Amino acid sequence: MGCCSGRCTLIFLCSLQLLAALERQIFDFLGFQWAPILGNFLQIIVVILGLFGTIQFRPRYIVVYTVWTALWVTWNVFIICFYLEVGGLSKETDLMTFNISMHRSWWREHGPGCIRRVVRPSAPGILEDYSYVSVTGCIIDFQYLEVIHSAIQILLSLIGFVYACYVISIFMEEEDSCRSK
Repeated sequence: MGCCSGRCTLIFLCSLQLLAALERQIFDFLGFQWAPILGNFLQIIVVILGLFGTIQFRPRYIVVYTVWTALWVTWNVFIICFYLEVGGLSKETDLMTFNISMHRSWWREHGPGCIRRVVRPSAPGILEDYSYVSVTGCIIDFQYLEVIHSAIQILLSLIGFVYACYVISIFMEEEDSCRSK
């Protein structure tokens, strides 16, 4: 196979997916968003499995990658719907943290251009570490940053899905041609 084959392209796409998932994992950890952390972790594992399968000519591993890619696209469509509040979804719920904590997207307070102001409670009896955070001046709202992250994941996954199917068919053709000789 040549260097610009579908196999090399799939390796490149998996590498991009791995980098995008690691970047997303870091920011989800900063926001304590447990549902996306779990999803990103599974994405990282399966993309590594897909890389291994592509490099080592293991079509079964690429099939697992392909099936996961379909699920990953579905998850990212849900994330987009969640942050754009499609249907009955609301970005103000604790759904992404499994209702364990009140943390939100890290981008909510730290997005590009955002000015974060912490206001300490003045009422007696309120815990010292509890404070209200005011965020103003954001260039782009956090929900759109989350949507952009998910859209990039979807784009990489759809292209990866197509190339994975192509590589599987190539591997199977080569396997069949070896058997018939």
